[in-house]
Amino acid sequence: MGGLVTGDAVVLGVQPARLPSRALAVLIDLVVVWAVFLFVSVGLAVATASLDDAAAAAVSIASFLLVLVGAPIAVETLSHGRSLGKLACGLRVVRDDGGPIRFRHALVRGAMGVVEILLTFGVVACIASLVSERGRRLGDVFAGTLVVRERVPAAARAVAVPPPPPWLVGRFGGLDLSAVPETLWLEVRQYLTRARELDPVVGRRLAERLANEVVARTGTPPPPGVPADAFLAGVVAERQARDVRRLGSAPGMGDVAAGVPEAGARAPVREVPAPPAVGDGGTRPTGFAPPC
Repeated sequence: MGGLVTGDAVVLGVQPARLPSRALAVLIDLVVVWAVFLFVSVGLAVATASLDDAAAAAVSIASFLLVLVGAPIAVETLSHGRSLGKLACGLRVVRDDGGPIRFRHALVRGAMGVVEILLTFGVVACIASLVSERGRRLGDVFAGTLVVRERVPAAARAVAVPPPPPWLVGRFGGLDLSAVPETLWLEVRQYLTRARELDPVVGRRLAERLANEVVARTGTPPPPGVPADAFLAGVVAERQARDVRRLGSAPGMGDVAAGVPEAGARAPVREVPAPPAVGDGGTRPTGFAPPC
């Protein structure tokens, strides 16, 4: 199975879609879009028969942009990365960190798709997909997205990010995560999904480095006594919970929301129980030093 790898040799288990399935999905989308475009063009030709040539040309260009460019962008945005072709082929467009795409991702993909697919008849997209290790076209590279397979065997599905300790659920509800870049989210998810496979010393150093970067981006230190790996798990769970609440009950979002606490499970900080003490049969976690 393919995967995303960081410089720390941490692998995120996802299965990128390859050229044949992506080409079939694009072909289905193009057939649907061109059918709609021809239908709209015939209707506009009848409606604008009394206009002069300049006005008719302007209407034609506008219909081309709206149907062949704007419609695919709107569909990918509203369906969270699943156009008709991708739905038929069991594919989905996701962010590099595995989360759902937003309008800006669909916009970049659609704008690049005009050159890659429409103007060059898919030649540029095919070459880029063949050269890319993960089968990405230029639109995916610039948008920071990846087309992955959804209908895969259960044993080959992406490893879910482990949930945070129960005593951390709801601790990060007020954290401002807007300044954390997508690349850092990707590294954090990769670490969490493969933390148990790392050498303990290497894993601890990696967790502390990632946690310090998150603290530097959010400007808020972690609660006292929270270890780096637990802090990262809690922050990622909070981000995923926000994604789930924003997307609502969109179909097929179960993999993205794996390991996310219930949206209504957020509790005020003062009601969160302390981590288990040594005398209670547990080990109180040790904290990490945030950057100065």
